Amino acid sequence: MRGYLVAIFLSAIFLYYVLHCISWGTSVYWARPVEMQPRKRSQPCREKPAFASLLRFHEFHPFLCASDFKKIASLYGGDKFSLPYGIKASEEPFRLALSALQSCDLFDEFDTVPCKKCVVVGNGGVLKNKTLGEKIDSYDVIIRMNNGPVLGHEEDVGRRTTFRLFYPESVFTDSNHRDPNTTAILTAFKPLDLKWLYDLLMGSKIDTKGFWQKPALDLIYKPYQIRILDPFITRTAAYELLHFPKVFPKNQKRKHPTTGIIAITLAFHICHEVHLAGFKYNFSDLKSPLHYYGNSTMSLMNAQLFPIWGVSEPREKLAAIVKCHQPIKPQPYLRC
Repeated sequence: MRGYLVAIFLSAIFLYYVLHCISWGTSVYWARPVEMQPRKRSQPCREKPAFASLLRFHEFHPFLCASDFKKIASLYGGDKFSLPYGIKASEEPFRLALSALQSCDLFDEFDTVPCKKCVVVGNGGVLKNKTLGEKIDSYDVIIRMNNGPVLGHEEDVGRRTTFRLFYPESVFTDSNHRDPNTTAILTAFKPLDLKWLYDLLMGSKIDTKGFWQKPALDLIYKPYQIRILDPFITRTAAYELLHFPKVFPKNQKRKHPTTGIIAITLAFHICHEVHLAGFKYNFSDLKSPLHYYGNSTMSLMNAQLFPIWGVSEPREKLAAIVKCHQPIKPQPYLRC
């Protein structure tokens, strides 16, 4: 009799386990228990960077890993800020999105360059017809933003892309722009951005509500190419570079850094030398090109206060800011 009771008890436990697995497997909140490999350390650069004063954490890793993102957030204060400056109240969206990725490495295992010379390429029209492509391609690391194309503009902006920062409303959807050698970095500004990435990678239906314009419904990048930027980088851009107030006045709309200034901040953390190209705009000629691609002109910027450098300012002030960053020939950022 006792043997029968033991057998029934063990069978009940097994049945519960099976039903539990099935229920989790069909839940919309279920994520595959995938743990990324431990992050690999980059080859250390023994020379002191020109912008060392901007670096708070010399060992800081800019991409989140599934295995320790909460620990890292706690270590650097990200658990005290909500998106886009931290993970507070968004731990589950972060966990789900990270569970769908395959790597959090900064550079691949074949990287052997310890002191990297980097260029951050903006989308400004000043790059048009300047034939800087070969010069840009000579850098160790090339960082681009959003959907600024390389295809068809190689002579002006180069062919290579090491990192491309994006968010759901700004990512490429045309597979012609896919580059298997590019690492695509999601810069999350809201929890919906993380859910969007997870749903795309899982093949789920995309809910387009809550986005300021229709987000991409297809992703040209593979899971192994995608990283999620640590909000610490965005926070540093906001408070250390742009000097945003911790609390905005009630009558003032809250501002966030643009992907351009975030990309520059990222470069400060992974590069020994940082140059800029494509961050100048011609405010005196409203017919001049707004971007190096497309047909938009500076008249669009005249019609509204355009948020360059993460902040909306009068055009005269913006003109003074960008004078420091002459893109006709990439110059070290801190020389201005």
